[in-house]
Amino acid sequence: MSFIKEIQRRRTFGIISHPDAGKTTLTEKLLLFGGAIQEAGAVKSNKIKKGATSDFMEIERQRGISVATSVLAFEYEGTKINILDTPGHKDFAEDTFRTLTAVDSVIVVIDVAKGVEEQTEKLVEVCRMRNIPIIVFINKLDREGKDAFDLLDEVEQKLGLKVVPLSFPIGMGYDFKGIYNIWEKNINLFSGDSRKNIEETIEISDLESSELNKIVGDKAAIALRENLELVDGIYPEFDKQAYLDGHQQPVFFGSALNNFGVRELLDCFVQIAPQPRPKQSEERLVNPDEDKFTGFVFKIHANMDPNHRDRLAFVKIVSGVFKRNTPYLHVRHGKKLKFSSPNAFFAEKKEIVDISYAGDIVGLHDTGNFKIGDTLTEGEVINYKGVPSFSPEHFRYINNADPLKSKQLFKGIDQLMDEGVAQLFTLELNGRKVIGTVGALQYEVIQYRLEHEYGAKCTYENLNVYKACWVDPKGSKTDEYKEFIRVKQRYLAMDKQNQLVFLADSAFSLQMTEQKYPSIKFHFTSEF
Repeated sequence: MSFIKEIQRRRTFGIISHPDAGKTTLTEKLLLFGGAIQEAGAVKSNKIKKGATSDFMEIERQRGISVATSVLAFEYEGTKINILDTPGHKDFAEDTFRTLTAVDSVIVVIDVAKGVEEQTEKLVEVCRMRNIPIIVFINKLDREGKDAFDLLDEVEQKLGLKVVPLSFPIGMGYDFKGIYNIWEKNINLFSGDSRKNIEETIEISDLESSELNKIVGDKAAIALRENLELVDGIYPEFDKQAYLDGHQQPVFFGSALNNFGVRELLDCFVQIAPQPRPKQSEERLVNPDEDKFTGFVFKIHANMDPNHRDRLAFVKIVSGVFKRNTPYLHVRHGKKLKFSSPNAFFAEKKEIVDISYAGDIVGLHDTGNFKIGDTLTEGEVINYKGVPSFSPEHFRYINNADPLKSKQLFKGIDQLMDEGVAQLFTLELNGRKVIGTVGALQYEVIQYRLEHEYGAKCTYENLNVYKACWVDPKGSKTDEYKEFIRVKQRYLAMDKQNQLVFLADSAFSLQMTEQKYPSIKFHFTSEF
């Protein structure tokens, strides 16, 4: 198959939602249809509940939440699909924001009973800023929930989307009969048996026929006809180009746990979702069909296998072809690196691949060369934009609880920070280490992983910081800048990249500092 054809059959997308909307379950069912797994993680066997395939860190299994993005790939009807299953929990939002730099489109999962929730709003806002094409999947239809039209209104109003339903539920909760697939003009009957892999589908070309009444009953048939008439009247026709430009969002209904409505979503996705898209670098726009390989690191994961202290850098290939054992330029270090065992993923199962194409995600074994945002190329100096660090919300001192293990502690902190789990600041005044996170739950994750993966113990102390602001180094020779450094010394720290950070203890003190030193610029993200 030619190089261009290989790229055209790639689809790389992320699944985002509020926690508990059923994101990981949907990922599992997509893998089931792709034949990548034989049984779903939700199947209870021998009274042992198997954990979801995509949640492979021990702490995720214990908590039942995803804390790191998993990468999964499978083939479906000639298309190579790469899924990035992201954490829904707001405490791990930064990982999700970074993952959104590596996807070409997104599926947003919404719980039928809870509707649009706060975390979904934040994530969709990031997608809209980047014009990422979005498909909405309304999940858990086998439970009582909000009316379908109310939900569609809520999605439009709260998320600012322009929706087009491509399937519609017949009843809901106890009365749930199935789904009418507007995209393919057929009906899927719901049997409520989650063990069945694929539900039966009945072609219905004429909704007025008495056949419909026989299949779903008179009451449901009348309601369906009225609802579809309303859909025709209210919503525009589906326009693929508008979807690709991020101006229109198709909506599907289903129940991922019961494997229902998932195949319809997947079939439509394969037809309409975008192929790998061009990406803007600081130097120029890079197209996926260029001959030369370029890619960037959007995630680093330490200890994928606890028996070996390994780190994997996840690289999204933007253009060209990535080949095993070929030297590539690490742009930040300015040196060539060769990779003898690049990995493709299926949750924790990894396979060594000889060749990967634009749109794919490869995992490269890393001994500490990479950090998030690094670029690899065949020689051209390119820096991809858009993998920022955000100002954390929580700050704590980290202390060593076992003096004999200080080496392990520093190594552990160093590696976890490279992964982007949290941010490390070193105070200028006394060299104490401060950890900043987006959510308080991150501290537990860090403590757990330091102990179980590095054999180090830590304790925390609260620190009153309102915001971490990166200080623009421009004008560092001026007297005003020097005075600022002298006066604010106890609030200054260095981040891992040796950038100066001002830790403001309140909104008021930040405002006063900005007024007192007008020539100094403060930034809330590290990418300025």
